Amino acid sequence: MTDEKSTSTDRPEATTASGDEKKAVRAEPADDLVTTHHTLHTPDGDLTYTATTGRVVLRQEVVTDERYDGRRPKAEMSVTYYTLDGADVTTRPVTFAFNGGPGSSSVWLHLGVLGPRRVDSGDVGALTAPPYGLVDNHETLLHASDLVFIDPVSTGWSRATEGEQTAPFHGFTGDIESVGEVIRLWTSRNDRWMSPKFLIGESYGGTRGAALAEYLQNRFGMFLNGVMLIAPAFNLEALFDAERSNLPHPLFLPLYAATAHYHGLHGDRPLDEVVAEARDWAETYASVLARGARVPDDERAAAVSRIAALTGLDEDWVDRANLRLEHTRVYAELLRSRRLVTGRLDTRFTGPADHYIHEQMPYDPFITAISGPYTAALHHYLRGELGYEHDAVYEVLSRHVHPWSFKEFEGKAVDVADKLATAMILNPHLQVHVAMGRYDGGVPVEAIEYSLDQMEIPAASRERIETRVYPAGHMMYIHPESRVAQATDLAAFVRRASNR
Repeated sequence: MTDEKSTSTDRPEATTASGDEKKAVRAEPADDLVTTHHTLHTPDGDLTYTATTGRVVLRQEVVTDERYDGRRPKAEMSVTYYTLDGADVTTRPVTFAFNGGPGSSSVWLHLGVLGPRRVDSGDVGALTAPPYGLVDNHETLLHASDLVFIDPVSTGWSRATEGEQTAPFHGFTGDIESVGEVIRLWTSRNDRWMSPKFLIGESYGGTRGAALAEYLQNRFGMFLNGVMLIAPAFNLEALFDAERSNLPHPLFLPLYAATAHYHGLHGDRPLDEVVAEARDWAETYASVLARGARVPDDERAAAVSRIAALTGLDEDWVDRANLRLEHTRVYAELLRSRRLVTGRLDTRFTGPADHYIHEQMPYDPFITAISGPYTAALHHYLRGELGYEHDAVYEVLSRHVHPWSFKEFEGKAVDVADKLATAMILNPHLQVHVAMGRYDGGVPVEAIEYSLDQMEIPAASRERIETRVYPAGHMMYIHPESRVAQATDLAAFVRRASNR
C-alpha cells in the first residue's frame, strides 16, 4: 500500500482587545479535516483512493419568536471517509457506516471488515499479542462503494460544542437526527445525491439504521438503495429480561445449544442437528412458560430435563431458575466447573474469573480480547497513516452517553422493525441485508428472525430482505473465514441493490 499525505488545517484562535488587555476568545468551531491519498494493491487490482478524517461541525437552525436567528453550532462529529479516485459520482455507491452501543464509535466496522486497512487481532484460541497489527484489507467494501464512517456524539472524537448540553444527543431521537444530519451534510457537500446510497449499522447501529432509513426519507426526501444490518437489535424486549416477559428465553435457546456444542457438551453430534432440535423445541418451551403455574408437574420436569440437555446446564440450576435463563447468568454458569466464563457477544470466547461464585458474568472475555487490538490500531492509523492529530480521548466505547433516553417508547417495548417496514413500503426499491452470528449471545439469530417475521409488509416486500448466518459471534468478521465470506456478501449486495 502506498500513501501520500497532505497538511492538516489548524483551527485559529481569535483575539479581541478590551482596554489595554487582549483576551483570548475561542473561535467559532470550524471543520477540522485532513486529506491523504493512497493506493491499495489487491489481487483484484489496485484501488487508488482519497481518505479524509477529522471533525465536521453540525449546526442547528434557530428560530426565536418566529424570527430566524441563523444556524448555531451544536456538535463536532468525527468522521473518516474514503472515495475512489476518478469515479463517476452519479453511479458510484456510497455507504454510511456506524456501530452501536449506544456509546460505540465506528472503529469495529471500520477496521474490522469494511475499510482499506484492518486489525490483525487474531481469533479465539489464537489472539495476536500486543502491540497487535494493522494490515491491508484486500476484501474492503471500497471495491464496490465509497465509505463514510460516523462516530455519534460522545463517541470517537465527536462532542457537543462548548456550552451545549450533551443529553439531547444521548437518546433515540437526538441520535437519529444528529447522525442523519451528518449523512445529509456529507451528501450535499460532496454532490452525492445522485449516487446509490446505503447504510450499514451493527448492533444498536442496526436499531439506528432501521430508524434512519425511515427518517432520511421523511425528513430529507433521501431514498436509499439498501440497508445492511449487522446483528441488529430490532426489538429490545426480545433481548433482555423484563418483568413478566417470557419472550427472550425460547429465542435464546438455540444460541445456548450452539454454545454448548462449541464447548464440547454435545459430544460428536453435528452442530446443525443440535441447533435444529433447539429451534423445533422452542415453541414447546414458549408454551410451557406461557402457562406458568398451570403446567403439570410431570410436563414441567420434562421441560427442565430437555432444557438442561440442550444447553449443557445442570438440571437443578435450570429448575431453580424456574426455566427462565437470563443470558448473563448462563454465561457465568455454563463452564463454571472448568473455572471459565464464556463471552457474551461471542460465546466461543472464554476467560478466567477472580472467583467462581459470581451469579452473573463478571466481564465479557470477548470484549477484553478485542478492545486492545482495535484501540491501538485506531490510534496509530488515524495519526500515523491518515495524519490527523487530536489530543482528546478517542472514546472507543463511551460510558458518557448513559443514561440513554428511550422516552419515545414510554410504556411499550423499544422496537424499530416497524420503522424499517415503513421505509420498505414507501420505497419499493429499498433492499435489506441482515447478517447474523450463530454464537452471538447478545443478539441471537432467532431473536433477529423473530423481529423480521413480525414486520407488517407485503409478501413482495419481504422478498427484498436477504439474511446470512455466519459461524461466529456478534462481530462475525473476527472469525477469518466469516470475514472473507461476509465481505463477499456485502459487496455483492451493494452491487445488486445499486443496479450496477
